[in-house]
Amino acid sequence: MKVMLARAWGDPATLEYADAPTPRPNAGEVVIEVRAIGCNFPDILIVQGHYQYRPELPFSPGCEVAGIVRGLGAGVTEVGLGERVFATMAWGAYAEVVAVDQRHVYALPDFMTFEEGAVFGLAYQTAWCGLVHRAGLRRGETLLVHAAAGGTGLAAVQLGRALGARVIATAGSAAKLEVARANGAEVCIDYRTEAWVERVSRETHGEGANVIFDPVGGDVFDGSTRCIAFEGRLLVVGFAGGRIAEVAGNRVLLKNVSVVGVHWGLYRQRDATRVRRWMVELLKRAEARELTPVIWRSFPLERASRALAAIAARESYGKVVLIP
Repeated sequence: MKVMLARAWGDPATLEYADAPTPRPNAGEVVIEVRAIGCNFPDILIVQGHYQYRPELPFSPGCEVAGIVRGLGAGVTEVGLGERVFATMAWGAYAEVVAVDQRHVYALPDFMTFEEGAVFGLAYQTAWCGLVHRAGLRRGETLLVHAAAGGTGLAAVQLGRALGARVIATAGSAAKLEVARANGAEVCIDYRTEAWVERVSRETHGEGANVIFDPVGGDVFDGSTRCIAFEGRLLVVGFAGGRIAEVAGNRVLLKNVSVVGVHWGLYRQRDATRVRRWMVELLKRAEARELTPVIWRSFPLERASRALAAIAARESYGKVVLIP
């Protein structure tokens, strides 16, 4: 089979389209013939060696797939041969065939395409983990979503709207703001041309946002501490901006703010049963068309480097897909 391999730490342009042995299932594993692969910003970081964990070289990046079950290890009960499924992985998704622990494999609903299934797991799970589990977002609250046209940002916009929040979105172009607006954002702010901290304050009558979803960090995090409400919850989702901000303790104290980490991958690793419960709720909302994956573009698997370059350069919105 073919895979995209990282043989050394570096830019995604160094990924190699190579041959690899087709995996066989161990006990409890499901072998999936991959039809679509979701690309994510952490795929770039893991290839560079800058992510929270470093796989042993060589390895294939990627953490989301959808496809058809072609093999079952001993003890597998969650899915059957020939079933359409989607799955999440720690890494290894940029391949024509993958083997995944059954705890992280889900039946793909009839109303979803392979492409939609391949991009559903990480973004919507992260949004649910942050907004529902960690922040307890309530109907009528104001939710501020940064990088709102990205894959995870759009998932947060859609879920926030479905939960009854008023959603304020920031993004870096008029086109991306229109994408956010079409997916449920009520107020859209171009952070490149507008003083977004002051605008958030005006839009909330000086109160600030109750929940802030921040996958960017750095200056965005700093600004968020200035426009958050009393007892607000500032969700630290990632550091796409490159700088890991430091918390000003006085700002946390003065408004009784909670700065809350959202590392969904650790829930996947430590509590797969809880994650499956979240997925049941997410799929119900997807069936009701409250949550609909937005796919910017698909690339052949061998052009994975180009797909990741588009994400790194902020060309894309929503999700980017690879097709083996």
